[in-house]
Order: sequence, then structure tokens, then C-alpha cells
Amino acid sequence: MSFGAGVPTVEVADLKDDDFLLDVREDDEWRAGHADGALHLPLSEFVARYGELTEAAPADGRVHVICRSGGRSAQVTQYLVQQGIDAVNVDGGMQSWAAAGRPVRDERGEPGHVL
Repeated sequence: MSFGAGVPTVEVADLKDDDFLLDVREDDEWRAGHADGALHLPLSEFVARYGELTEAAPADGRVHVICRSGGRSAQVTQYLVQQGIDAVNVDGGMQSWAAAGRPVRDERGEPGHVL
């Protein structure tokens, strides 16, 4: 794990299948392709829907935040850390996820792609 620009960061290769993943991309990006089991809270709705994260996130676990390339997720990670939540930004986002051969599914559960 590294701390680029003050934000804790993790590489896609270091993620385990059961790690809690928070996807902060917008609805069209999510529908095109996302990681199985991720919680979807778009950045544009994040503050209003923050309670959904606190209900879904493991009480003693880490929140792995992902977007397309890592910029938006870095903002959310920084906010979560300020709230006292153990959060890390997934370096390279869904682009790195897909490039690493991790499964990407569309809204129907079919193979998807990263917008």
C-alpha cells in the first residue's frame, strides 16, 4: 500500500476476492461494467447516500474505493479517512481492474466493459 498525494492507495493485484469494494462512478459507467459484489454509490450522490455505505461496509474491515482511473475514488477515500473509516483508493481504478483480467459485468450480469 502506498500513500500517493496523502491518500492511502492499493494496487489491484493486492485485492482479495472478498474485499469490500465501493464503486463511485456514475450510473452509465456502472451499467457498462463493474466488479461483481461492489457497492455502487455515484460520486454525484455520495454525500446524500453516505448512510448506505455505513450500513453495508464491514464494521472492522477496509473500504476499497474505485472509479474509472483513480481520481474520483481518491477524493472519496480522503473523505472517508477524515471520517475515521479505514479506506484505500484502488490505484488505476476499473481500467487497471480490467487490464489485470478481473471480471467486469454489465447490468445484466453479462461480460461488460469499462467506459
